[in-house]
Amino acid sequence: MTLAAARTLRVAVSPAYDVDVSPGLLDDAGRFISEKNVALIADSTVRHLYGHELTDVLVGAGKTVKVVTFTPGEGSKNLPTYGRVIGDLASAGLGRDAAVVALGGGVTGDLAGFVAATYLRGIAYYQLPTSLLAMVDSSVGGKTGVDLPEGKNLVGAFWQPRAVLADVKTLESLPARELRQGAAEVFKTGLIGDPALADFAASQIVPAATGRGPLPSEDVLVDAVARSVAVKAAIVAADERELGVRAHLNLGHTLGHAMEAASRFALPHGDAVLYGIVFAALLGRRRGYADLVQSLAQVVKGLSPDPLPAFELDDLLPYLARDKKVVGGRPRFVLLADMGEPVVVDDVTEAEMRGAWSELEEMMR
Repeated sequence: MTLAAARTLRVAVSPAYDVDVSPGLLDDAGRFISEKNVALIADSTVRHLYGHELTDVLVGAGKTVKVVTFTPGEGSKNLPTYGRVIGDLASAGLGRDAAVVALGGGVTGDLAGFVAATYLRGIAYYQLPTSLLAMVDSSVGGKTGVDLPEGKNLVGAFWQPRAVLADVKTLESLPARELRQGAAEVFKTGLIGDPALADFAASQIVPAATGRGPLPSEDVLVDAVARSVAVKAAIVAADERELGVRAHLNLGHTLGHAMEAASRFALPHGDAVLYGIVFAALLGRRRGYADLVQSLAQVVKGLSPDPLPAFELDDLLPYLARDKKVVGGRPRFVLLADMGEPVVVDDVTEAEMRGAWSELEEMMR
């Protein structure tokens, strides 16, 4: 892979914006944010790690900063937390000339983005992701939202950020379990659009994510994040509202989201997607596509995800039926005809799902 100290990628939606990937970006964040009044939204853990320093940076750049925090975890990505956060913005008297700054992982980006999309019918916001998962996935593309008890991401809006600042130095503070969630998404992105990236994730990021090796160098992390973003940015530019090829990004997510919701979000997103990827490979093999089951399962097992929950498929079917990707009452799955060749299907039968689930249980438990 070609190494680079810093990368800038353009997301060609309207209006277009840049994703900057580099170490040390948080120290220079004020240069990228044009609004004077800022609502900095972060969970309490990330605020402790980076929020105080970022506040000083923004104040030093002439900004007025209102800090809003919430309890860490997917359990906070809900309507009550959204209501409290957006109420804090209103109580602070922030106007339409203000901006939201989302500092943290995917939960923060989704929640803060939805706040920005709906406060005063929409204000500017910036994504400052601090986890690998958020850098390569949720911070790019403009999907915002919160969960309902009935399922994941059932309330939300498309609202593109003004800019994304991915400071890879923040990855040094990630626990291995959280790094694994991002490694899963890099692997998935490679499977749909850059097979060499999938190989790289398996060989370079997986060891660090499982504690068997050091975190890759900053140059390597910049390149891995940038290549992942490049795949996603190209897809988002071609299909901003997920009417076509953007659905390819959902490889592993149909089953994964159902498993997350059924576990009450005890199973983390990346681990759920890993199981969903193997499930998709099992469905694909049954349909005569390339047999990728063993090679993908080997990577998934190497990542040592949380144990496959003791679900029956019947536990997941209600969530599959309510998934936001459902078309005509049928769940949509992304399968792989081969590496780098995703296909979307909406005719998977319950019998196919039961057969694949039985195989997944046998392989992963």
